[in-house]
Amino acid sequence: MALTARWPALRGGALALVAAVLFGISTPLVQRAGLGLGALTTASLLYAGAAFVGLWTRRPAQKEARLTRTDLPRLALMALFGAGVGPVALAWGLQHTSGTSASLLLTLEALFTALLAWLLYRETMDRRVWVAMGLLMAGGLMLVIDQSQAGTAQMVGLLAVLAATVAWGIDNTLSRALADRDPGQVVLGKAVLGATTTGGLAWWLGEPAPSWGSAAALLAIGGTGYGLSLRFYLLAQRAFGAARTGSVFAFAPFIGAALAVALGERGFSMWMVLGSVFMLLGVLVHLAESHAHEHTHEAMEHDHAHTHDDGHHDHVHEPMPVGSHSHLHAHAALNHHHPHVPDLHHTHRH
Repeated sequence: MALTARWPALRGGALALVAAVLFGISTPLVQRAGLGLGALTTASLLYAGAAFVGLWTRRPAQKEARLTRTDLPRLALMALFGAGVGPVALAWGLQHTSGTSASLLLTLEALFTALLAWLLYRETMDRRVWVAMGLLMAGGLMLVIDQSQAGTAQMVGLLAVLAATVAWGIDNTLSRALADRDPGQVVLGKAVLGATTTGGLAWWLGEPAPSWGSAAALLAIGGTGYGLSLRFYLLAQRAFGAARTGSVFAFAPFIGAALAVALGERGFSMWMVLGSVFMLLGVLVHLAESHAHEHTHEAMEHDHAHTHDDGHHDHVHEPMPVGSHSHLHAHAALNHHHPHVPDLHHTHRH
């Protein structure tokens, strides 16, 4: 608790990094497992796997806040962009370019997410955050330069991957408002909507049926690279906002590119090594963020998972619960000074 009190971005950054690793590994694996399959079929199987993870990781109402009826329109839009347009565009792009190229271009997802979070949520973007984002983007640029020198990038496929990054940037921004709901429920709802829609379109358009081996592989990849990754991504957004989560998540392309190399697609180069150093520095700058000043919390009432040792939840239970729990609770107006990040309780303007 002492570490997160001094560096409140540490928990969020670590969660975003786990999400990035899980998703980064999935990109070159999807290219191999989805070989010969239609893009819609591939997307449907990936999110069917994610749906199983969502079903498995749901928590009881006393531990996590439930989704409400008013959340459904936002969830539907998340499914449209994040479980429909994004994976379909990526699956199609992976069939028309190299896994390394696609992995590297996904770096741009962080830029779209950060810009949308700044525009829509007015999240704090101080100098340290911009430096971290700059390092991550510079690392991604070096990897793209490396790939262009290899001469394997194909423009049409890369444009499809670019469309996927835009769709996921929109999805990431939409999901910020649901980050304090039960992540298992959010993953399940988004995945079921996405899998049924893309699966229905794949059947209607007559895409070839997958083999049992391909189906099992894509279900497993979807469960970890899309289901578990989204769960950790939502928890990271809960801990330190959409822009910072998206920025740390930009590390995913390097993970995907490194795995593509390990699978024999090509070898490491000076540009890849230098790019990875910049990306690692960017992640470390994010993790060490400590932003503190006197700020005011307005009185409010809401429902989300919380503990009573964070300085913001001083209401009384009889008996007092142990650990994290969820229920409707009220906050009185409060003015204090401590290190913080733009989580649920720190959305004030600067």
